[in-house]
Amino acid sequence: MSGSGLDVVQDELPVNEVPVTLTGDVRTGLVLVDIVNGFCTVGAGLMAPTAPDKQISRMVDESVQLAKIFCDKKWPVFAFLDTHHPDIPEPPYPPHCIEGTDEANFVPALVWLENEPHATLRRKDCIDGYIGSFEKDGSNVFADWVEKYQIETILVVGICTDICVLDFVCSALSARNRGHLKPLKDVIVYSDGCATFDLPKEVANATPGALAHPQDIMHHVGLYMALGRGAQVASEVLFAASK
Repeated sequence: MSGSGLDVVQDELPVNEVPVTLTGDVRTGLVLVDIVNGFCTVGAGLMAPTAPDKQISRMVDESVQLAKIFCDKKWPVFAFLDTHHPDIPEPPYPPHCIEGTDEANFVPALVWLENEPHATLRRKDCIDGYIGSFEKDGSNVFADWVEKYQIETILVVGICTDICVLDFVCSALSARNRGHLKPLKDVIVYSDGCATFDLPKEVANATPGALAHPQDIMHHVGLYMALGRGAQVASEVLFAASK
């Protein structure tokens, strides 16, 4: 869709983005969603960008910066890494982020997080990270993380805004509302810290089973849906000393 089409969507579905200031007075955790090669590194796989992508590059840069700040402050970080068994498909998507391949690993700028003591990593084999955090015994790794660190606010970044990020945010909000994520109160989605992929209509029309996925529009729609479910959408993330 053309730029004017994006303008129409933004006009009809406004997203009220506000600056967010984080302090040590509210226990805040950072959640990174699927910032892996298979979704972010050019040419890394069937779901990776085929050329440098400004929106995805911005998301990676912002997420890396936030991860470093959180770790420097010794604030908790939780990272999802999309990882799939080669014999278990995830329709409607083509094979991607297969376990044991570099597609399922952090982008180079985040590899350091693997050895960071304040970070919890969870490999998930489904779109929704909250669902993907359940263990066979019924426990949930993400819920345990929230309880362990007594997290009241989560700041969510990653890819894709309208798919994995949105599904996780919606499930986290529902779990919070049902009392399964105490003491979590607020879910914040940072707009510049999120990104999605681009599949133009003309390419989708020539690809059996594909749906058009205009990047800027779907990024906006993802933010709009998160806002409608009860999340906050941050235009920027600031840090201040505790009171």
